[in-house]
Amino acid sequence: MVVLLCPRCRREFPLFPPKYMCHGCGGLLEYSYNYEEMKENLFLEGPISQWRYKVVFPWVDESKIISLGEGGTPLQRSNRLAGKIGAKNIYFKDETRNPTFSFRDRCASLLVSNALQLSYDSVVCASNGNLGASVSAYSSKAGLECHVIVPLEVDEGKLAQMMVYDADIVQGGRTLEEAVENAEKMEKENNWYQATADLNPLVIEAQKVISYEIFEQGVTPDLIVVPTGSGGTAYSLWKGFKELRKLGFIDETPKVVCVQPEDCSPIVDAYVKGLNVVEEAIKPRTVALAVLVSKPIYGEKALQAIRESGGVAVSVSDYEILRAQKNLATLEGLFVEPASASTVAAVMKMVKEDEIDRGDKIICLLTGSGLKAPSIIDEFSKRRRLKGFETKVGMKEEILMLIKKEPVYGYKLWKMLQGKITLQAVYQHLNQMKRKGFLTSYTQNGRRYFKITSKGMKALKALEELRGI
Repeated sequence: MVVLLCPRCRREFPLFPPKYMCHGCGGLLEYSYNYEEMKENLFLEGPISQWRYKVVFPWVDESKIISLGEGGTPLQRSNRLAGKIGAKNIYFKDETRNPTFSFRDRCASLLVSNALQLSYDSVVCASNGNLGASVSAYSSKAGLECHVIVPLEVDEGKLAQMMVYDADIVQGGRTLEEAVENAEKMEKENNWYQATADLNPLVIEAQKVISYEIFEQGVTPDLIVVPTGSGGTAYSLWKGFKELRKLGFIDETPKVVCVQPEDCSPIVDAYVKGLNVVEEAIKPRTVALAVLVSKPIYGEKALQAIRESGGVAVSVSDYEILRAQKNLATLEGLFVEPASASTVAAVMKMVKEDEIDRGDKIICLLTGSGLKAPSIIDEFSKRRRLKGFETKVGMKEEILMLIKKEPVYGYKLWKMLQGKITLQAVYQHLNQMKRKGFLTSYTQNGRRYFKITSKGMKALKALEELRGI
């Protein structure tokens, strides 16, 4: 009924443990079903929720299901914002209503259940925020150890969630791509269950049921607008709508609109250029950290979703994102993270430029809560405070004093500083002082430790002497 298949070369693989790449041709694997057989056995029961759709998952031992009540999120029709934009039928699929306030709870529930089913005692995932928070929470409920590999830039609210769920947090590179590489390495070295979104095809299966929910909530959209980083979310929803058509629930599928920030838009660039391969973004940056991805693993799949559906790819500026975030809050009472607001920014832009019909039914996917990223304004104020020489020297001196006692890794140092500065700022200070020769570093057990040098000791002594003048 179901196989783990490489769509490119048609090679089949064992269903579990999930693998993401074909070792023959390098294609991305995905679960494929016999839909005629599925039709005969398809019976949906219970309230609309994640596990209502267990029949369209590869296989699940129901005794191992770990759930916190994910799924069944509301589909809310816009009134005031739609009027301001000038479109008649705008809806919000509000994934902020999930247990840890993001759509990644759907993935975490299925992944952690699968890990438990396969008798793993530890899971690992690379994440720039939402997935790490979700997997940490579900691992806690399952009694599994959780290791989260994070890049340099992560929203503080999401880090706080990981901490409270007692995850082992490791700063594993400057970018998400480097964190993913480290997560894959740790999986192999320690025999941990791989829960990274880009490295486990069950993520696509978990996210596709958002489309099933939308159908059961009574709206057949003309466009589904998706915030896009790696491309996996857009492809997930497209797969869900295609399955609904194959199962005979719908006759028409919506157009998929992928949205990326202007300064981090490799999928949009490939779409505009008519390419089939997505090129790496150079020096990407955006306030929407949840979609800060320079090398999208599912980029080609996202392009497939766009082209098969007749959709488009759109880029929006950070200014447009923040304006849409404020409009959502003040006009609809929805406080979402910047990545989520990018969908509304895209609709505002497309309506203004007459790129979509104002009568179309449009669904914007809101992936995460604004409570997870409260530091946008605060971060600017912190940066202003850190511009002064005395502040910068004072913090560097405090860091050197702590490292003088014993070598320490960045996350532990951040905890020792008790939140005086952000985790990102801790690593900025550490890397600056390493470049100046005050610190050196080494790797142990997957963590990068910093150690004070003789030059650093001299700097501390000089500062002490200055203080005594």
